[in-house]
Amino acid sequence: MKRSAINRIMRESAEFLRRMNFLLPPFAWWSPEDWKKRGPEAREIVANQLGWDITDFGGGDFARLGLFLFTIRNGTLAELKKPAGKVYAEKVLIVQPEQVTPTHFHFQKMEDIINRGGGVLEIAFWNSTPDQGLADTPVTLPFDGVERTLKPGTVVPFDPGESVCIPAGVYHRFWGRAGTGTVLVGEVSRVNDDRVDNRFHDPVGRFPTIEEDEPPLHLLTEDYRRYYRFA
Repeated sequence: MKRSAINRIMRESAEFLRRMNFLLPPFAWWSPEDWKKRGPEAREIVANQLGWDITDFGGGDFARLGLFLFTIRNGTLAELKKPAGKVYAEKVLIVQPEQVTPTHFHFQKMEDIINRGGGVLEIAFWNSTPDQGLADTPVTLPFDGVERTLKPGTVVPFDPGESVCIPAGVYHRFWGRAGTGTVLVGEVSRVNDDRVDNRFHDPVGRFPTIEEDEPPLHLLTEDYRRYYRFA
C-alpha cells in the first residue's frame, strides 16, 4: 500500500468515527515527531500493539480485500499467564460494503463481534478441522446470548446492535452488505496478538508492504519501531 493511501484512509476513517460519535484515545493523534519525543512512559502502547492498523492483506486492492482497525486496549500473551493479568482487548473496526476480510480463525483468541452502527455486517462461519481446513460440520455459536446451530458456510447478517461470540478455532469471513453503508464494528476479546494468532485459510499478508510516497500522518502499530526509541 502507498503511504498516501494509508493517510487518506486514516482521514476518512477519523471523519466516519466522528459522525458515529466514537472517540479515539489521545495517542491516536500523535504525529511521527510526537513519537520521537516520547519517553518510556508510552511503552505499553507499543508492547500491547495499541493504535492504527490498516491492511490490504497483501492483495493491493483495499476496497475489495482490506480492513481498518484501531486497537484501543489490549494485554500481551504473557499477561494471560498471570492470575491478575490484563487478559482482554478491544478494537474498533470499519468495514465497507463488499470489502472482505478473508477467511481466518484465531488460535487462542475468543472474540465478540458487534455491529455498533451504520450498515449491515455479514459473516460466514465454519468449524476448523484438526489439520486447519474447513470442516463440513454444523457450527454452534451464541448470538447475543441465544445459541444457534448453522450449516457450515452459512452467511449471517448483523444489523446494528447485534453480535456474535466466536470461539478460537472457528473460521469466519466478513464484509459489509452491498447498499447498506459503512459498518462500525466493535470487537471485544481475549488478548490479541495479530503477529502470531491468525490462521488464514488462504495465504495472505496480515500487514501491508508500504511504499513510502509521503510521510506518515499517524503511525501504524508496525511503524513504532522506526520512530519510537523505546520500542
